[in-house]
Amino acid sequence: MSTPRFIVVEGNTRAACQALEALGAHASADLYCKTLERLAPGCTCEVVRPADLDAALPEGTALAQADGVAWTGSGLNAYDDRPEVTRQIELARAVFAAGVPFFGSCWALQIAALAAGGSVIANPRGREFGLARKIALSEAGRGHPLYTGKGPVFDAVAIHMDEVESLPSGATVLAGNAMSRIQAAEIVHDQGVFWGVQYHPEYDLKEIARITRRYGRALVEPGYFRDEAALAAWSADLEALGDDPARLDLRFGLGVDDDVLDPTVRLAEIANWMAHRVTPRLAQRGAA
Repeated sequence: MSTPRFIVVEGNTRAACQALEALGAHASADLYCKTLERLAPGCTCEVVRPADLDAALPEGTALAQADGVAWTGSGLNAYDDRPEVTRQIELARAVFAAGVPFFGSCWALQIAALAAGGSVIANPRGREFGLARKIALSEAGRGHPLYTGKGPVFDAVAIHMDEVESLPSGATVLAGNAMSRIQAAEIVHDQGVFWGVQYHPEYDLKEIARITRRYGRALVEPGYFRDEAALAAWSADLEALGDDPARLDLRFGLGVDDDVLDPTVRLAEIANWMAHRVTPRLAQRGAA
């Protein structure tokens, strides 16, 4: 069997990607490519950048030739009527129309929901940052292949201020928690099926630690941290635990366990999407 061909959609602008890279973090699309290559060695990833107005976007034929479309998070707000956003909604509609296996994190769930007729709002409970706690599978989620090998309740790395308010028809809530009723969903629309999560399975602790430093005062001012020194200490502990997941003192102090620290568990959703959606398409293409 040949190796899969992915289109990876970068949700951020080039400027936002460069800001992440300046702090030692990955641009979102680069991290997604790295994750896909880890799970499917030898795969190819074509990155597209709809937030950049000078970027060329794939059309129907190019989309149809892909084995999967993976969509990243973003610092944009999906409800803003601006070209950086509306171009992404239109591209999501094209992905649905092409019938390509479709997966994404955070912003991607919001964009897919909007493209199919749902709605997105600023989360009235505020920012969910660092770890999304006690994400619980719905009854539909407990039987869904997205969550094969995952426990019924788990924590995950997360960072978002917005959330899906309502899903379109043809969609199913797969997981939620106290911060966001819709932490995961399947959206069936047009010719396509999207599996998406509000959190970030592609992020490890070191990644979110570096992103923490980018947000800085935006996390201190609302009270997530007492001051910038406390933010820096928390970020340093996250990085240290990322380097040495066996450190019991940090696991205990940060309240982090194998949901986040074991890559097999953390990446289960992406691996399951590949196994249940991408691999069958790849086999079908190989038999054609």
